[in-house]
Order: sequence, then structure tokens, then C-alpha cells
Amino acid sequence: MAGSNKAWNKSVDVLVVGSGNGALTAALCCSEMSADKSGTTATPDDILVIEKSGLVGGTSATSGGGVWIPCNRYAKAAGAKDSLAEAKEYLANTIPNIVPKAMVDCYLENGPKMIDFLHERSDVRYISLEQYPDYYSNVGGAKVGHRSMEPEPFDISLLGKDHKRLRPTHHMMRMFGRIYFTQVEAHKLIAQLPGWFSLTLKLLLSYVADISWRFRDKNSRRICTGAAGIGRLWLSLKKRGVPIELNTKMVRLIEANGRVVGVLAKQNGKDYRIQAKKAVVLAAGGFERNQAMREQYLPDPTNQAWSGGVESNTGDAINAGLSLGAATSQMNGAWWCTTVSVPDEPAPRLSIMEKSYPGSCVVNSEGKRIANESQNYMAYQLAFFQKDTDANPCVPAYQIFDARFRRDYIVGPLMSAALKPDWTIPKQWFDSKLVGKADSVEALAKQVGISATGLKQTISDMNRYAETGIDVEFQRGDAAYDRYYGDPRFEPNPCLGKINEAPFYAMRIEPGDFGTQGGLVTNTDAQVLNESGVAIQGLYAVGNCSAAVLPTYPGPGSTLGPAMTFAYQSAKHIYQWEES
Repeated sequence: MAGSNKAWNKSVDVLVVGSGNGALTAALCCSEMSADKSGTTATPDDILVIEKSGLVGGTSATSGGGVWIPCNRYAKAAGAKDSLAEAKEYLANTIPNIVPKAMVDCYLENGPKMIDFLHERSDVRYISLEQYPDYYSNVGGAKVGHRSMEPEPFDISLLGKDHKRLRPTHHMMRMFGRIYFTQVEAHKLIAQLPGWFSLTLKLLLSYVADISWRFRDKNSRRICTGAAGIGRLWLSLKKRGVPIELNTKMVRLIEANGRVVGVLAKQNGKDYRIQAKKAVVLAAGGFERNQAMREQYLPDPTNQAWSGGVESNTGDAINAGLSLGAATSQMNGAWWCTTVSVPDEPAPRLSIMEKSYPGSCVVNSEGKRIANESQNYMAYQLAFFQKDTDANPCVPAYQIFDARFRRDYIVGPLMSAALKPDWTIPKQWFDSKLVGKADSVEALAKQVGISATGLKQTISDMNRYAETGIDVEFQRGDAAYDRYYGDPRFEPNPCLGKINEAPFYAMRIEPGDFGTQGGLVTNTDAQVLNESGVAIQGLYAVGNCSAAVLPTYPGPGSTLGPAMTFAYQSAKHIYQWEES
């Protein structure tokens, strides 16, 4: 849309819309590459980040923070054996042909370069995950570890007075809502694996001993996972003087002479026209919190209340691109993950680990299992949608387990029996059928409204599978990924255990997500393309407002890896910067 003849409230070279990993990586790379080109440090007039909400980080901050980059420097330093050829083989076996091969190859080739760039020039640091397998671990080219990284824990006090403006990691990844833990620590704590108690004490003592920080914040100074990744990027930007303006919502893109030249935004309710002399980089997330767009594009049933995405992700960037004739792709997809919606909690919990442990299963209203509960969460829910029909409804579904399971594991909001005894479970949870408890399988089925006959048969089958170690229905525990969230104390299959100790429990789960994956079509430089495949000059898109490069989620961090890599690519193109 034209309109550049009006006065600008602010003028910068590059405007970045959003504040997640992709956005902040774009801003950081632009700052560094601008300095390389000019020979001087970038100024606040060069690059600006605007964020719709009052907190920095978006869904990246609330996430586990994992970044899937095969052949990255941290894996190499740990002695991992991998190659670009193996990674390409793996993705050829897992990524559908809706994604251009050039995009996949660009990602694999430039992801490690992006990580090197950030490591060598900023405070960004990651740890290679040695034992976290690729999600489709039984296909050619897969690896059982060292392709995903998680952020090094971060001292949030380094952000100074801005520490309260960093969006915290999801409450399910904080002990008592206050003490952060890493992905590796989460695995040990939630499954109560050997060493979990000493780890708990260590984290508690560290929290209590940090008396000076307690006067400033109730949350721990040591932050982990997604918030740590954002914290490190933000600290790097602060050191370079790159500003982030909060409570600033992009309303529309401004176009002149066939080129995007800025945006009209609303800042604290007032019009705010920002000129972008070189580029606008859209990195404002997907549309998971826009119910109308969900109903337009996503499969039924769909409900924004089931989503783990942040409340500000309402598709603004996608709609702005559409208004200029941008092409879109994969709009019917999301980063699927079953969720648990708990009254009075700020966001649904992602149901990932607990449904994988031995001694439980997930059933529909007929009391029948839906799929392999231990497979990766994306594949599980795709199977969920395939099974859900009018004749065979799978919503709501229930995770079924027994007293032994409740003692041994942390199960979403129910925690463990020791941490949250049955008498402390709110009556509202039972009344709303979020939770069920009974002394018999038949009574439990009646309580939550599922078939007693079907549930009895399913539990009988699961108990038989636990003895043989073979799940003849869905092959649970056959793949390396399945076993990652298994319990090695159970044999012959760490993913299968009996459900036979009263009382029996049920916990409702829904087909949720942690973001949508469809969006604006881009090229290998992250330029937004129109319906004719021509780049819209001055406009770039990365992250969940762009069409996914790894839509089947081949490994932990398959959203943040591409977001950061194509952010790096966008900066290279904007500044015509080449690796030395």
C-alpha cells in the first residue's frame, strides 16, 4: 500500500517485527554485518525490533529452546560422528516434497555457519544433547543424539532492570513455578530417574541460597531452555545498542513503487509509522491464537484454548503479507502436540514425556488406543487426526494410568503422589472431567464417560504387552526415540508397564499445538515471494510466519533451527555479506 509521502515517526535501515529466536537472530546478524560493511559499530538508527506484547521472546521463550542443526560446532567438539550427506539422507526420508529441495539444502549447509557466527561474535551458547534422538530414528540417516542443542543456562541478572521484561519459559518447565531446569534435568526429574532426588535438592538449595536475588525476583536467577536462549540473544543486542520497543503492534506494511518501505504500527494505542530503508523482516509467529484463522485453515477439531503458543500470535505478519499478494503454503499444518488445559493456569501444558512412560496409555471415548504413545508428539497427533472421525471421535481423549504410575512419575498438573496427594486435587478438576479416579477400571470409565468394555480390553492388552515387551498394535518402544522417554528399570520394553494397581486414574488431553507451521512462502534468502514466485522487494520472513522448512518435525528444535538459520540468510542478503 502506498503512503510513504506521510511523515515517518522513526526511520531505520532494518525493521524486525517480533522478538523470538528468529527475530533476535536477524537483528543481531544485521547489526554485525552492518558493522562489517561500514567498519563502524551499528547505531540504534540502523536496526529496530518491535514486539506486539509487553514481554520479549514470544513462543521461543516459552519453549524448550532446542535447536536442531546437524553437524554443528558443539556436536563436533563432543566427538559426534555425522555428515552433511547423512543429514540430507535423513531429511529425504522424512520431509515431504512440498518443501523445495533448495530450501532444505540451504538450511543444512548454512545452519552450522549461523551457529559459528553467533558463537564467535555474541553471548549465544549452546550445549549438544548427546542422547536426544532424531524423531524418526528408524529411518536411514537418523542419529541417536548430537543433532539438537539446548541453550546454556543464563544468568538473568545480566539483563539488568529489563529482566522482568523477558518472557519466562513455560511454567511446566519450572519447579514450583520458580526454579528453572534444563531439558536434560527435566527428563531426570519428571521420570524420577536415578539421581532425581539429589538434583532436586541441588536446585532447591541453590535457589534458597541466592538471598540477594530473592529481594529482586521470586524466580531463580539461573534460567534455562527457551528463556535462556532469548536472554543470550537479547544481552548480545543490548551490548550493541539495538533497541527492542515493546507494546508495538504492526498494523500493515507500507509499500511504495513495488517495494516494502516500512510499517504502520500502533504503539500504546497511537499510530507509529516506521520507515525501513533496507528491509522489513517479519518474525512475528503464527496464527495459533486466532480462532477464525484456525477454523479457516486447520483440521477439525480446533481450539485456540488448546494451544501452547503465546497469546499475541494471531497471524498479523501472515495477513500483512497476504495484503501485498504474498504466496502462502502449509496453512493447514501446525506443530502438533497433545495438551492438558488446566483451570486457572496461564497456558495449556504440553503432554510429551508423561504419556511415554511405561504403565499408561491414551484412549478415546470407546476406550481404544489411538496410536503409539511413545512416538514423537508431532507424529502422534497426525495419527490422532487420521483416527478422529464422526464415527470414531477421539476428542476428548484420556491418559489412563494406575497408582504405581502416579507414585513413580510427574504427570502434568497431577505431579506425583508425593508432591500432590490425591486429597489436594481440586474438586473442579473432577467436576470438569479433567481428572478421574476410581478403585476399578469400570468405575473410572463411567466417571469420565468412556466405554468400560473397551477400556477393560485395552488395559488387558497393555498388561500382556508389558509381559512380552511387544506392542502388537502400534510397536511402542521399537524405535530409539520411543525409548528416550522410557524407563530403563522396566524390562523387556522400557516403554511398556502394567496398569494393575488401584486406584486407577484418567487425565484428559486435547489435540493442541505450540504454534502453526504454515505461512508466507520464502526463498533461500528468506525473501517473501508473491503468487508468481517473484520476490517482494524489501520484505523477508522467518520463523512461524513463514512456511515451514521441516514440517514433519524431524528432530528436537525443528522450528527454532530454521528460524535462526533463515534469519542469518536474510541478514546476509540485506547487507550483501559473504562468509570469509
